[in-house]
Amino acid sequence: MNIAITAHDRKKELMVQFCIAYCGILSRHNLCATGTTGRLVSEATGLKIFQYLSGPQGGDQQIASRIACDEIDLLLFFRDPLGKGDTDSDEAFLHRLCDVHNIPVATNIATAEALIHALERGDLDWREIISQRR
Repeated sequence: MNIAITAHDRKKELMVQFCIAYCGILSRHNLCATGTTGRLVSEATGLKIFQYLSGPQGGDQQIASRIACDEIDLLLFFRDPLGKGDTDSDEAFLHRLCDVHNIPVATNIATAEALIHALERGDLDWREIISQRR
């Protein structure tokens, strides 16, 4: 599966810790991330991560374009709900695209853990299931 990873500044360390904890699962998938988040996670875990621009420089839009082209299967976006909200419109667009394309999204660690366990069990292979029914 293709997994996109991003996090607000105050949640980047939490994302790093999450990726360390689930490195074994994540290593079996294709990962991409916004620049700073991708660099931090890659340095801490050794995971191979394709890095886009940082979020404010257009990385969120680059991930959004991959979602629009059905090239992302799961989005892990740890947001800071108490942050100043400079990128709220970018986030809303990203989340809307995930809804349009039925992409599971985790915006916090609790949901991310539920999704990563579902991924490990094979419960998120819905695209393959749909294509087999055709």
